[in-house]
Amino acid sequence: MIQFAAATHSGLKRDHNEDCYEANQKLGLWLVADGVGGHSYGEVASAIVKETVANACAEGETLVEAIHSAHKAVLAEIALREENLGMGSTVVACTIIDDNYHVSWVGDSRAYLWNGRSLEQLTRDHTHVYDLVDQGIISIAEAANHPERHVLTQSIGVFDDMALEPGSVRGRFEQGQQILMCSDGLTDELSDPAITRQLLRNSPTQKQVDSLVDAALAAGGRDNITVVLIGEAVGLDQQDETSDQPDMETTQDIGEAVTNSEQSRESFGRQFWIALAVILVVAVVAWI
Repeated sequence: MIQFAAATHSGLKRDHNEDCYEANQKLGLWLVADGVGGHSYGEVASAIVKETVANACAEGETLVEAIHSAHKAVLAEIALREENLGMGSTVVACTIIDDNYHVSWVGDSRAYLWNGRSLEQLTRDHTHVYDLVDQGIISIAEAANHPERHVLTQSIGVFDDMALEPGSVRGRFEQGQQILMCSDGLTDELSDPAITRQLLRNSPTQKQVDSLVDAALAAGGRDNITVVLIGEAVGLDQQDETSDQPDMETTQDIGEAVTNSEQSRESFGRQFWIALAVILVVAVVAWI
């Protein structure tokens, strides 16, 4: 049985939650869907995505096929009622079968691979800003604060003429690894190093999830926040003490390290001069 944990929160600025998640261990399926369109029934779109992907996978469709089915289902709902015009959803979904994972996504909900020491982003945001990054026009650091970072180039639903091309990545799910899936309510508030710190410092898996949501809320909680974490947490006491630790120093960490180093040097200097004075006194007394 694969361990997992999940949580969703409306955040501190929104009056409703357009995120949802699925965790179906029987199917080996997990997903996060983030409705778009605000009061244009974004929560309806994300719920349709959740239900359609689960049903399609249960009927034998591949993950990519299931996402295409969800796109058609949301478009069909839009066609039924004019007030639903413009509703849509992002999705990131993962299946794990025989220790092999398959992640597929549309939009800017993300999946990461965590091995207990380092965090690797598996997905690539379907946004205008990430296209600029690919073209070398802006850097990843600039993308994080770009005013158009939420302008999606792909979304489930919204327009029927959108050429949907879900992203897809596969790999081996090794012992000690975890797969983190989340809506942009988490990644808007927490950088990758901040996510790393929460994963590293907490266990079991549910505590990791709760700590990520709490940290995102503490950082502002401007959007709905959803986190799904697959796999067993590797706590600090379970890690090999001789192994390399994650490279996750912040400016504050570096400052503290420098201060500690300077204090150590000052302490050593005082001890050296005291010891030298004692030796000189002893030498003088012996000479007399």
